[in-house]
Amino acid sequence: MSAPGPAATPQPPVHVPVLLERVTELLAPACAAPGAVLVDATLGLAGHSTALLDAHPGLRLIGLDRDPDARAEAARRLEAAGHADRVTLVPAVFDELPDVLDRLGVDEVQAVLFDLGVSSLQLDRPDRGFSYSTDAPLDMRMNPEAGRTAADVVNTYPAKELARVLRVYGEERFASRIAAAIERERAREPFTSTARLADLVRASIPAATRRTGGHPAKRTFQALRIEVNDELGVLERALPAAIEALAVGGRIAVITFHSLEDRIVKQTLAEGATDHTPPEMPVPLPEHSPVLRLLTRGGEAASDAEVAANPRSASARVRAAERIRRAA
Repeated sequence: MSAPGPAATPQPPVHVPVLLERVTELLAPACAAPGAVLVDATLGLAGHSTALLDAHPGLRLIGLDRDPDARAEAARRLEAAGHADRVTLVPAVFDELPDVLDRLGVDEVQAVLFDLGVSSLQLDRPDRGFSYSTDAPLDMRMNPEAGRTAADVVNTYPAKELARVLRVYGEERFASRIAAAIERERAREPFTSTARLADLVRASIPAATRRTGGHPAKRTFQALRIEVNDELGVLERALPAAIEALAVGGRIAVITFHSLEDRIVKQTLAEGATDHTPPEMPVPLPEHSPVLRLLTRGGEAASDAEVAANPRSASARVRAAERIRRAA
């Protein structure tokens, strides 16, 4: 029998950025501008940012992420790609963008990217508690050092409030039934693990419904993650700030993964692309003209080929717009 070889070096997780080709195409004109600055507001593993830095040698990146594990891995990947000298990584939630730019002395930027939802790193690390497919602590914090956990929500929210979270953020039809089951079971023993919660959700949903639509706990886990991280509130605050930071000719692209996010993005970009001249005025007024030009027709989805190669892209949609004038 041959002697055992040296232990294999752990390999970093494979990261496949969704809608990569379309996003780089949408942001290319802005990123090619002399002295261009790209803000990746949801850095993750820096897949999109690395591609844009590869394509635009003069581009500078400001990357925001609240997750220290993601920032560390992104920094390693960006350095390996030879881009460390053009990168500034900041521990921040993306609604802190105005403060971040102010601290860095940046008055305006040429491109902003949001890739919303859970990063590959978070999904692929079971101990973070984002996945219902493996047993792990019931956490779900994007910043592991901040705020309440999913266990806190599950164990302390009144049943009525818990049902609201599941119904609104998870679009869960059986929210009240699941919340009542959680209230009953947590009185016996507090929830601490993803597996126990996933099993309870499965048992709370009618058998006929369980047979379609993916894992029965998917909507509950989405709702808890959104609540724990205030994802929709952060997005509602961040989008107007990002648009305000764009230079004329600058572009914003936003990738969403569920209808709640997409609705906020759609409404915000549409508002910026609308003429707000009062209806009683006989002609459009320049100071009320649109500040944005939409670059996508609705939310553009991944191709069939991309979904086949990367199933996580199946629910992804991208919307983008260009800043065409300064606000009055």
